[in-house]
Amino acid sequence: MADRPDIGVTGPDDKYPISWWATRMAVALAGGNAVRLTPDTYREHKKERFRGIIIGGGSDIDPTLYGGEDNGLSKIDKPRDDFEIEMIEHALETHLPIMGICRGAQLINVVLGGNLHPDIRPLRSLTSNRRTPFPSKTAICTDIGKVHASIKTEKWRINSLHHQAVDELGRGLRVVARDMDDFVQAIESDLHPYLVGVQWHPEYLQYIGRQRRLFQRLIDEAMGSRAEVLYS
Repeated sequence: MADRPDIGVTGPDDKYPISWWATRMAVALAGGNAVRLTPDTYREHKKERFRGIIIGGGSDIDPTLYGGEDNGLSKIDKPRDDFEIEMIEHALETHLPIMGICRGAQLINVVLGGNLHPDIRPLRSLTSNRRTPFPSKTAICTDIGKVHASIKTEKWRINSLHHQAVDELGRGLRVVARDMDDFVQAIESDLHPYLVGVQWHPEYLQYIGRQRRLFQRLIDEAMGSRAEVLYS
């Protein structure tokens, strides 16, 4: 449909991109048209076509990007880091609505000058870090903002597919949700019209209304962005 805004969804060059398929459905249900972007394919698309960007989850971010050291134990995808940084910088420069999911939220934080906990597993005490796409932990709202406007509750269940997390915040970011071990679960920007990052994977929880609303808000913002471009 012509009135569906194109949303760039970044990810790896996987043969079976489960997260992409789930995100594509979530974007479609919200009224958008998801376009898959990977290190091998993103140059096939002009950035100007996109009215919003989703930076997806996946492998660890190169620790040298935030002052850490590569110990060789984590799977790192440097071509993906590079092109996603390019897409994030484009969204920041053009004020496109942007949402980071898991690794995506972490990378947005790094691009804005923040850093990460390289491995939170030994630091947990109240919650398990068992990897699962199903709701297994609780997120707690710590500040009212864009994420709370979509979630509409003070506590909600989330899944867990990560072992890294945001540590020191990047420029203009604030924490709006944490888990019971006080690790960051959601961030957003006060300097960008619509920038949110969530540490969990809402694309796997779209059977829950409040999780779908995260995608709906992004599409609503993208439609506003599209209208501004067309009629300004």
